[in-house]
Amino acid sequence: MTREGGGTVPVAGEESAAVAEVFRAYETLVARADRAFARVAGEYGALVRCRAGCDDCCHAVFGLFLIESVSLAYHVRSLEGKQKEAAAENARRFDSGLAAVLAGHQAGAGGALGRARARCPLLGDDRRCLVYAGRPLTCRVYGIPTAIGGRGHVCGRSGVAKGGSYPTFNLDAANRELHRLSGRLLAAIGREGLDDRVLYAVSRSLTLSPAELLMPGVPGGRRGPAV
Repeated sequence: MTREGGGTVPVAGEESAAVAEVFRAYETLVARADRAFARVAGEYGALVRCRAGCDDCCHAVFGLFLIESVSLAYHVRSLEGKQKEAAAENARRFDSGLAAVLAGHQAGAGGALGRARARCPLLGDDRRCLVYAGRPLTCRVYGIPTAIGGRGHVCGRSGVAKGGSYPTFNLDAANRELHRLSGRLLAAIGREGLDDRVLYAVSRSLTLSPAELLMPGVPGGRRGPAV
């Protein structure tokens, strides 16, 4: 399956036209998010303060649908040497911290998950993403107004004023599409019985290959909300 940059994602040991079509649809969704960011940044440049080295979004905790987790695992494969070793160690620390957050969430600590902060294992020492070209969709729109659960959200470092009217990226709709594409991916490889609503931590894409993520019983996932 050909990907952006001329690479190939091996999926369960085989490639198929159906799988390639699913990932093309995913890349179309990602491109739509990039265009939305560019449009808002172009119209409200002074308010969108994202820049190289600004890493607030790299400490937000969120899960990835299967389609994104597999795509990210592909990009992680490009890491070598010390970068790869550092990312693997970061993933172990991330998992330890995330386990504590999830324990608090399950114990009823209201809003614990939404308020959680943890350094992304793919954030380099220079405060730049190690796989920027392959970053998840949420990372791509973090600095502009988004709609989640019918409510507006924006990065605390932006200049967007509360109560103002701005173009808003609908993350709920994007998540529904990611969920749908995850289901299509499982169908394309004959694994419709797996749960397409499972969300994976970013760290799973560092510790598992794309093919391993598509196997039954992958550890480190949790079922996401209804989409």
